Amino acid sequence: MNLRDLRYLVAVAEHRHFGRAAEACYVSQPTLSTQIKKLEGFLGVQLIERTHRQIMLTPAGREVVARARNILTEVDDMVELCRAAHNPLGGELRLGLIPTFGSYFLPHLVPVWRESLPALRPLLYEDQTARLLERLRQGDLDAAMMAAPVEGQDLMHELLFDEPFVLALPADHPLTEKTAVDLNDLKDCQVLLLDEGHCLRDQALDICKMVGAAREEAFRATSLETLRQMVAAGAGMTLLPVLAAIANTGMPNSDAIVLRPFRDPPPTRQMTLYWRKGSARQEAIRKLGEITRQLSVVDRLADPARLLLEAQQQSVTL
Repeated sequence: MNLRDLRYLVAVAEHRHFGRAAEACYVSQPTLSTQIKKLEGFLGVQLIERTHRQIMLTPAGREVVARARNILTEVDDMVELCRAAHNPLGGELRLGLIPTFGSYFLPHLVPVWRESLPALRPLLYEDQTARLLERLRQGDLDAAMMAAPVEGQDLMHELLFDEPFVLALPADHPLTEKTAVDLNDLKDCQVLLLDEGHCLRDQALDICKMVGAAREEAFRATSLETLRQMVAAGAGMTLLPVLAAIANTGMPNSDAIVLRPFRDPPPTRQMTLYWRKGSARQEAIRKLGEITRQLSVVDRLADPARLLLEAQQQSVTL
């Protein structure tokens, strides 16, 4: 038994297809199948049930795959540790980001990252929290930027910043007459939400429950951009993280949406950097957290009303 065969087994478990697993491992399908059979022979137990229609793991196979993942993660971390010893702030850093954050924050982060950490090459992945956590724990990611809290005592974390929410309204909504809104203004209002699986949905639900707002179940969106279009079409109001809100002010139909900040204290989410305990990339990850907290846009998050005004003025100028 060797590490290569364990990687083949994990690939089959992930892809549930010998052809796709072989492609992911850069070997031929017969080679992969042969090595899996040899592994089963060495262990003396069947790991995979093979049928014409599907590939399934046996109970023993599931246990072996779980342990194999842990072994491969430890080995990869050991290799990365040795590489990082030569240049802790160099090489690749695999960073995950949640969809309601990544595309709106990266334009602020990447230029500073390239200037401050020129030898540290970013590999960026966008996915929902549950999948990012899975990939982080399996060793596919070095770190992830997600909204707190995240379950599990096996991860280290650092708070990056609190990101305020703003209220997005159709242009003809009565609340647009206010320059700033209170949470109590949402009472009995219909609030549009993202679909299941997005942590932002859970945060918005918590706010709705707190103030007695109703969630609009007739419409659900799979992305913030779709949610924004639903507001523009007059389907209802929604809560937007301020970084997403200011990124949309220059859109063609932006005049169909009115953005209003909340009066202090506004509802917020805690954007946090997570990584595995004992990660070989810890020095680079902590440095990334440091430069993130020093970004000019992070300093300005404390005043969302000013951020909205600046974005609006810039869109008018453009």
